[in-house]
Amino acid sequence: MDVDRLLPTPEAADLIALTREIADKELAPRVKEHESTETYPEGLFATLGRAGLLGLPYPEEYGGGGQPYEVYLQVLEELAARWAAVAVATSVHTLACHPLVAFGTEAQKERWLPDMLTGSLVGGYSLSEPQAGSDAAALSCRAERTDNGYRISGSKAWITHGGKAGFYALFARTAPGGHGISCFLAPGTTEGLSFGRPERKMGLHGVPTTSAHWDGALLDADRLIGDEGQGLQIAFSALDCGRLGIAACATGLAQAALATAVEYANERTTFGRRIVDHQGLGFLLADMAAAVDSARATYLDAARRRDLGRPFGRQASVAKLIATDAAMKVTTDAVQVLGGYGYTHDFPVERYMREAKIMQIFEGTNQIQRLVISRGLAR
Repeated sequence: MDVDRLLPTPEAADLIALTREIADKELAPRVKEHESTETYPEGLFATLGRAGLLGLPYPEEYGGGGQPYEVYLQVLEELAARWAAVAVATSVHTLACHPLVAFGTEAQKERWLPDMLTGSLVGGYSLSEPQAGSDAAALSCRAERTDNGYRISGSKAWITHGGKAGFYALFARTAPGGHGISCFLAPGTTEGLSFGRPERKMGLHGVPTTSAHWDGALLDADRLIGDEGQGLQIAFSALDCGRLGIAACATGLAQAALATAVEYANERTTFGRRIVDHQGLGFLLADMAAAVDSARATYLDAARRRDLGRPFGRQASVAKLIATDAAMKVTTDAVQVLGGYGYTHDFPVERYMREAKIMQIFEGTNQIQRLVISRGLAR
């Protein structure tokens, strides 16, 4: 059940076709095995990188795709419709590249971006801490300046791709007294960096989420991105983009649930009729379709504002809120459509429902999105 997309260029249409081909060949056949066994799909992200899907919204001069955000997000949606964990990890990788693209020096970009944007190095985003999730200003991980760079001490939490990523966008306290937060591009192989046991999650089993422990690890001075004390500005500028990534992933997940429900409803019969022809069920499917279309419209509106250089922070929060709430409802309704079969591992909708829940939580809970939106209205 492919989406009939309105794309800005023929090149974008070709990119979506390529994404669907790769997703159907590389993601769809592997998702059930890795999600059920909670194993990492070794080599998959290198495949996505070689296809040019890991640097889409970034400049071509550094190895990126040079695509507008509205196209990149629709690629993410296509990936999520086949494998949500892979799409989320791709979104996080894009998020982790943002600080260097937006705030790095030319020398830093030339040195590191090509490997990051072509997938040789897949990234993780290391902002949250055990006691500082949505409250980013409460970070306690510290970066102490030394003669040659910075000594990092402290713990981080909820890192997608933790222990697997080649680099991490790391946020830690700097400055005398530790009052400022700064951003670093930290190699995944840094001595003194270790990772906790992968979290036992409800869903998204194919890509690990871990804690990280920095035991006096040393980073070279040129690993600082932007200025000391500029970290929160960098983090918040990236999070608006990250919220759009999650909105697109949630939409793809909801689209997959809708497609499964529609297919089942057209094949299953009761009382001598297809169940899709029973008004109660048909109306439920109609509401599901409307929710998916509405979710897609909100993230595309925000993305197009971003592409035009207009403010899009409030629209990003709206998109994240609407799309993830829609994914939770649509996936739950898909289980209902399939009845008892929906509650079994034989059909993917039970997995979709489990995966949808986290969409309402990460990149800022939906309660935080409501706070962001209401504060914008108050101003």
